Amino acid sequence: MRRRAVLGGMATIPTAGLAGCTERLFDDRQEGVVLGPQEDQLAESDALSYPAYGQPLPEFELRDPIGDVTIDTATLDRTALITAVFTSCPAECGILLNQLVGVQGAVAEAGMTDDVAFLPITFDPERDDADALRENAETLGVDLDLGNWHYLRPESPEEATDIVSDRLGIGFERDTESERMEGYDFAHVIVTLLVNPDGTVERAYRGENLDRTRVNEDVFAVVDAFEG
Repeated sequence: MRRRAVLGGMATIPTAGLAGCTERLFDDRQEGVVLGPQEDQLAESDALSYPAYGQPLPEFELRDPIGDVTIDTATLDRTALITAVFTSCPAECGILLNQLVGVQGAVAEAGMTDDVAFLPITFDPERDDADALRENAETLGVDLDLGNWHYLRPESPEEATDIVSDRLGIGFERDTESERMEGYDFAHVIVTLLVNPDGTVERAYRGENLDRTRVNEDVFAVVDAFEG
């Protein structure tokens, strides 16, 4: 199960204004994927800012400061759920991560812990140090002892922009108005990528309110296909 075409460049066509296409159907299964086309995808994969159905995951390498390990997507050989968050987020990120904690539990119950990696990337490395990330895990009930959940932390805001915004196409912007009041906030896109062990995107889920049953079924199908 080794690995993969390098992404030649990411499309930067904005997704705004495509809401009417949310139920658009795609005809053919892409080569290199397990799941069928994603029917609620906003547009063709190459028209989205982030990697979507049938596209390769851009390669990056980031450290997990809690586990003191480095995750290199070029050598990752497990099914993975990848998203971008910041732990000071007042609402959306917590909702999303709570849903992923539920998926982590379902994966463990199915005996697939070693086959699936959960990789939330913080784009706020100035505040999200190891202590803040560990506190977030405790608050949400993340089971770090399972060894398949890794908070990934860029070393600087510049590296966060490079990996999250430029490579993954998950846009975020620091809110300077809130910074003048109490700390700072971010305006950001919420996307969670389901990536198979060959590094190809199977699903790009939009928004924080993941359909946990759907995600579980998608993850199980991908794991079964690669382990079968």
